[in-house]
Amino acid sequence: MRVFGLVVLLVLGGMLTGCGPSGPPPLPLSQLNVQQARGHVVFETRCARCHYDRRNGGLHGPTMLGVFKHPSLPSGAPANDERVTATVLHGHGLMPSQADAVDQQDMADLLAYLHTL
Repeated sequence: MRVFGLVVLLVLGGMLTGCGPSGPPPLPLSQLNVQQARGHVVFETRCARCHYDRRNGGLHGPTMLGVFKHPSLPSGAPANDERVTATVLHGHGLMPSQADAVDQQDMADLLAYLHTL
């Protein structure tokens, strides 16, 4: 009975703390296509000061690792291109709008990169 209780505690602990992103790891940087590589540059320039892209854990904002591998964003909005674009361009919560810093091509490149995570 003691072993069973330990197993239940370990399973519940894993559920409560999260076990990291599900699915395959991010595409290696060396395997990004041209658009995805440009998106990585946009991420490093505009997003990396607040978000991690290739590891778990929050910085000033949530990690982007596996952002499209979950049904919803940390805000609860659906994890799709439309909602991510709206969040980047208009901001959300503590995240400021990036509309003046990210043009349409940058946004397309960024989305392509985020889909590799």
